[in-house]
Amino acid sequence: MLLSNRIYLDHAATTPMLPQAIAAMADGLARWANPSSPHAEGRAARAALEDARARIKAALGWDGALIFTSGASEALAIALGRAKAGRRFVSAVEHDAVRRTAADADILPVDADGVVDLAAIHGDRPLIAVQVVNNETGVVQPPVSSHFWLADAAQAAGKIALPDADFVAVSAHKLGGPPGIGALLIRDLAALEASGGQEQGYRAGTENLPAALGFAAALEAGEAWMDRAAELRARLDTAIEAAGGIVVARNASRLPTIASYRMPGAAATAQLIQFDLAGIAVSAGSACSSGSLKSSHVLAAMGWNEAAAREVVRVSFGPSTTSDELDRFIAEWTKIARNTRTRAA
Repeated sequence: MLLSNRIYLDHAATTPMLPQAIAAMADGLARWANPSSPHAEGRAARAALEDARARIKAALGWDGALIFTSGASEALAIALGRAKAGRRFVSAVEHDAVRRTAADADILPVDADGVVDLAAIHGDRPLIAVQVVNNETGVVQPPVSSHFWLADAAQAAGKIALPDADFVAVSAHKLGGPPGIGALLIRDLAALEASGGQEQGYRAGTENLPAALGFAAALEAGEAWMDRAAELRARLDTAIEAAGGIVVARNASRLPTIASYRMPGAAATAQLIQFDLAGIAVSAGSACSSGSLKSSHVLAAMGWNEAAAREVVRVSFGPSTTSDELDRFIAEWTKIARNTRTRAA
């Protein structure tokens, strides 16, 4: 449970589980059995697992195959490692989970707004890893319609329509479901090398039925709140600029729930401490790297120098984010920015 009287604006890292997901997972734990067991309990668990799979596909509007994984990172690794495709290409702003797994891939550059340039793609049936929404800036990438596409939809699933990609990676904990479960959506199973074990022979390990039930429940309980998020983000963009800040990728198409802002002269690490002391949770870059002192590879790919990149924090909304919370954040941002300018004068 989130600490009382605090404001949580780090939903891109993880968002609190919805009550419906908690209840569904608790029910699954109460009647847990191995879905691969042949006895009556196992068969009942298998039926519940397949029902959850069908519900998730329906909620996402997906008519292909779905393999349960431990999260989006594993889903991406499965597709990158076992897709029956040629050369691997990844955009320069992909999540670290892609960069680590496809360290030898060709890099596709992006423009100053973080939008990928596909002109460098070549070869026979290459696999193109381009995220749907960037996890640091919220930039929405155009569809990779003429190539074999692996789409990281961890930030997009449950918020906007999934793309018509060949592989799509999704994560439950980004949309109000439990941590530790995600899925790889596959247009055609024949395009993926089998590995043996569970999940139709494509992913070994006992299936996590309770988490699958929570995943399905979270998607079904999700509310339509993107219009409200867009209003909040537009107001925040305007307030940040009025306070002397810089909106990252201001001219790009961005998911309303994620935005990054530079406060000139104030290191992101110092900002995080001050926001935290004021009872506000934000992050510097992605949650997977914000604990380190590395500057953002996303901002570097967009042409930002290291000094400027180290002054950027990310703000991300969830369904529970209120206008009053945003006002409190804006007031704190304005105070920190004013104090920073006063010290520099």
